[in-house]
Amino acid sequence: MAAKRKPRSKASGLAPSATGGAGKPGISAARPQQGKPAKASGAKVIPSAVANRMARRIALATGVPSFLGMVVFVVSYLLVSRNIYDVPPVLTLAVSGGLFLLGVLGLSYGVLSASWEDAAGSLLGLEQIGVNITRVRASIRAMRQGSKAPG
Repeated sequence: MAAKRKPRSKASGLAPSATGGAGKPGISAARPQQGKPAKASGAKVIPSAVANRMARRIALATGVPSFLGMVVFVVSYLLVSRNIYDVPPVLTLAVSGGLFLLGVLGLSYGVLSASWEDAAGSLLGLEQIGVNITRVRASIRAMRQGSKAPG
C-alpha cells in the first residue's frame, strides 16, 4: 500500500501566518504555545502526585518479582555448574515464569492500589483496589454510552 501525500504549495514566499511563523510549508499555525501542553476538550489529566504514587507502586510490584525471576536463573546455573545440586530445568522455568507472571500482575496492582485522590492511602493500598475497580467500570460504562449516542 502506498502512503498518501499531502499536496505542497509551490509558492516559495509563504506568509509567516500560513507556516506557523516558521517560514516552512507544512507546519501548522495551530501549534500549542511553548511550555503549555495541549489539552483535548473534556480530557482529564492524572495529577502528578497520583501519577508518582502509581509509578512507585508499579516499580516495586513489578520490579521486585521480575528481578527475582532473573535471580532464579543465576542461582540455578550456579547450583548446577558447581555440582552443588542438580536443579531440574522444568523447576527453574516454572519458578522464574511464576515470578515474571507475578511481575505482570504487579502492573495492575500498582495502578489499582494507589489512591487516586490527593491524599495518600495506606502502605499496601488494599482498601483502594475495590474503589478503583468501581471507578474503572464506571468509566468504561460512560465511554460505551458516549459512543452509542447519536453524533
